Amino acid sequence: MTARLLDGTALAHARRSKLVTRVAKLHSCGMIPRLGVVLPSRDDAALSYFRAKVRAAEKLGIEVESSVMDAPTTQQIVDCIQAWSEDEAISGIIVETPLPEGIDMQTIREALPASKDVDGAGIESLGRLLSGKPSFVAATAEAALVLAETAGSVAGKHAVIIGRSLVVGRPLALLLLERDATVTVCHSKTQDLSGIAQQAELLFVAMGRAGFVTAGMVQPGAIVIDVGTNIVEGKLVGDVDARAVESVAAALSPVPGGVGPLTTTILLEHVVQAAEAAVG
Repeated sequence: MTARLLDGTALAHARRSKLVTRVAKLHSCGMIPRLGVVLPSRDDAALSYFRAKVRAAEKLGIEVESSVMDAPTTQQIVDCIQAWSEDEAISGIIVETPLPEGIDMQTIREALPASKDVDGAGIESLGRLLSGKPSFVAATAEAALVLAETAGSVAGKHAVIIGRSLVVGRPLALLLLERDATVTVCHSKTQDLSGIAQQAELLFVAMGRAGFVTAGMVQPGAIVIDVGTNIVEGKLVGDVDARAVESVAAALSPVPGGVGPLTTTILLEHVVQAAEAAVG
């Protein structure tokens, strides 16, 4: 068996072509979608992700405003969020990670307004997702689900998620439950993680460890979605040993070219959605 590759890049391009029309309509109404990005450090990875967002946004006619901070306090970040919350020119707000030491992420989550929280990181957004009435969902979690659904319906399937972060694992679990999947969430303290992973018809991996999932952890014919982003010897690799797993899985998302490009596109879709809601 050779796994079918789930091409996130092609899917992202298709979705962006539709997004162009929506952005043009907003421009005709005098509304320019604008994303506000808080950069609380000059971390190389964060700056790289930011530049990628800017490039993608500019091609669509979406503007990006940034606030780059050196060694900020929690209050300085919150003040920026609050200022943008009241600014009608800003459609959506995100805070790039990683955050510097000493920053209280909980306080930042509480400051993010659901109407502009386009990456679903805020307390209100997470609560709305839990209640089944989300405003915006974490873009990476949504991208992982969208990519999995290109291989078929998730309803009734046993989905195993390795990783329980608020960015991927937990919101993804809630999204899958809404789609009628049966969900198991694993993490670093899970006993017999390998055995549980082998039971998955849908396996989502967001552990943050390069090559963590091997062929022996995958049920033959499973759909495997690799959410990992790790740099090994200067190259971007995922959490799945792709070369080994592709001989077992029915479908596999590549890194790069899988969840990543789709995540950026979905984030920009959320910005446009927020701008459309503001127009009314």
